[in-house]
Amino acid sequence: MMKKKLLNYRLSVLKQLFVLSLFSIFLAGCSKNSDVNPSNTTNPADAFTYEIASNWAELQLTLTKGTNGYTPPVAARAYGLGGLTMYESIVPGLLDHNSLAGQLSNLSKLPVIESGKSYNWALALNAGQATILKALYAESSLAQASNNQKKIDSLETAMTASFKGNSNTDEIERSVIFGKNIANAIFEWSKTDGGHEGYKRNFPSDYKVPIFPGAWQATENGQKIPMQPTWGNNRTFAPTNATLIPPAPIAFSTNIASQYFAQYLEVYTKNKSLTSEEKEIAVWWADNPVETFTPPGHSYNLANIAAKTSKTTLGKAVEGFARTGIAVADAFILCWKCKFLFNNERPYTMVRRSIDPTWTPFWPAPPFPGYSSGHATQSGAAAEVLTYVYGNNFKFVDNSHVGRVNDAATGTPFKARSFNNFYEFADESAMSRFYGGIHTRQDNEVGLKEGKKVGRNVNNLAFLK
Repeated sequence: MMKKKLLNYRLSVLKQLFVLSLFSIFLAGCSKNSDVNPSNTTNPADAFTYEIASNWAELQLTLTKGTNGYTPPVAARAYGLGGLTMYESIVPGLLDHNSLAGQLSNLSKLPVIESGKSYNWALALNAGQATILKALYAESSLAQASNNQKKIDSLETAMTASFKGNSNTDEIERSVIFGKNIANAIFEWSKTDGGHEGYKRNFPSDYKVPIFPGAWQATENGQKIPMQPTWGNNRTFAPTNATLIPPAPIAFSTNIASQYFAQYLEVYTKNKSLTSEEKEIAVWWADNPVETFTPPGHSYNLANIAAKTSKTTLGKAVEGFARTGIAVADAFILCWKCKFLFNNERPYTMVRRSIDPTWTPFWPAPPFPGYSSGHATQSGAAAEVLTYVYGNNFKFVDNSHVGRVNDAATGTPFKARSFNNFYEFADESAMSRFYGGIHTRQDNEVGLKEGKKVGRNVNNLAFLK
């Protein structure tokens, strides 16, 4: 009996030691370098968390700020292509998601993985991002292109070292090839959308500016040719967005009792009584090209902030970047279609003509028609898709411009903004242009409404099975 008890005791100890050894092996596999998330085993790609996607998004934001010609429409398109490439480079590792091939306009197919073979999805994403960003940010200046490539190469090398984990040589090579193939296929598809190398033709000299009562004219910046006047003809990512029809604005009138006059008078009146916070809001959301990553970049950065705030899985982070990139890209196409269909004048022009010939808005007007607001349209689209991914009550702090010195022109500080949900950010982004004195309330309200339509159409794509 004693021998039997002793034997059972020894077996029990051995069993415990075996379990502990397995647990130790498991913990070792969850090291920082391999970034494994043991709580999610449904999708192979979700063995990784958001970090690698976040790092690449941040680099694209940096490249946009530092690359000549990356105006808001051009930048929006690039974020759409960057986010789509992220998504497609890991979607075979997201077993509950679909590829967008066959769903997006004229994108019938994309490369597929080798059946029965293993992949390191972090490395596939890494290779895909390096490839698509080198193609997008090639810019006409050789020195700048070389500098961009060095930044991309540096991050790709660092991320390869960080995320190769226990992958063998074959798996690494297979993953890298797949990511590159996805990026190359998406870039080839992008060449036919109407926006290819748009950074070379922001202000086409052969464009004839329409002349009629209430038409857009050059404002205080003196730019006589408007920015990207044909951008609204570009192919949308989501086919249903191409069917949206821009609503007509309030009819032009010289009558001081008209709704048209009232819209512009409100801008002028408000601009003479701005509070400190309203000035801070106007400056925070200005997002001028060269100085920042542009307005669509601000939305793309909010997708990044959401991923970092929630410390989410790789799959969810990438879905957020893809939806946001596609949404802001399509929003700028639809908004530009509206702008150049109606060619509405800016408050600067109308107020100086009919109210106060010496007036200058708090923020300088950008060089393109006013109706509808690009800020409002792209923010409304981004709010729809980010709410879909992260929920209706996602609280976050937008620290996009924290650390910048006070605005040189107005002396206004850059203070972080806090929001209870994504619709709050969209409303504030839209109102910032009213506070800036460069958009009427109509521009913002219509922009938000139409942008939300764009976002809902993106959400209706079958990302999920």
